[in-house]
Amino acid sequence: MSDTFLDKAYNTAGIAATRDLYSRWAASYEAEVSQNGYATPRRCAEALQAVTLDFDAPILDFGCGTGLSGLALSMAGFSTIDGIDLTQGMLDRAGEKQLYRNLSLSDPDVPFPVRRGDYAAISAIGVIGAGAAPIDVFDMLLGALGTGGKFVLSFNDSTLKTPAFEKRLYASVSSKSAILLSENYGDHLPGINMKSKVYVLEKT
Repeated sequence: MSDTFLDKAYNTAGIAATRDLYSRWAASYEAEVSQNGYATPRRCAEALQAVTLDFDAPILDFGCGTGLSGLALSMAGFSTIDGIDLTQGMLDRAGEKQLYRNLSLSDPDVPFPVRRGDYAAISAIGVIGAGAAPIDVFDMLLGALGTGGKFVLSFNDSTLKTPAFEKRLYASVSSKSAILLSENYGDHLPGINMKSKVYVLEKT
C-alpha cells in the first residue's frame, strides 16, 4: 500500500501534529476511508440505535470529522446532532452535509464547553486511540453525561494493541461509573484488513 494519510494517521502523536495531519487530509479523507470500506460509523450508530428510545434528544458527535459519523447517526434515525472537531477543514466538510444543528471547533487548551447532562448521548467514533485523542478524553466525555446518558465509541485494532485504552473503559464499569450495554468486534476498514470494537456505555 502506498504512503497515504491513512498510513500516517496511526503513527501521529500530539495535538499539533494531529491537527496538522487532519487539516491536510480533509479534502481527500472521505474518498480514502470509503475506498477501504469504512464500517465503524454505521456499526456505532446502529449500536446506539438499539438502546435509544428518544431519537430527538440531542447527541454530541465528538470528533465529527467530515461528518461521516453524523451521516450514520442521521441514517439511524437521530435528528438533533451537534458536532465538534479539532480542525476547521474537517468541520467545513461536515457543514456541507447539512446534518448538524451546531458545529464547533474544539480547543484542548480550554475547558470542555459542555455541561453535564447537556446531551442524552455522546459519540466518539474512531476518535480515541492511536494517532488520535488520548485516553483522558474518555473520562472527559463520560463525565459530561448525566445519569442514563449513553456513550458510544470505538477502538480499532491499532488502539487495542495498547491495553491502557480498554483498561480505562473497563475500569469505569468496575467502579460503577458506567454500565457496559454492548460490545462488538467487527469490520473497521476491511480494505486494509483492520477491525474495531464498538462499545455502548450508560452513565450511572
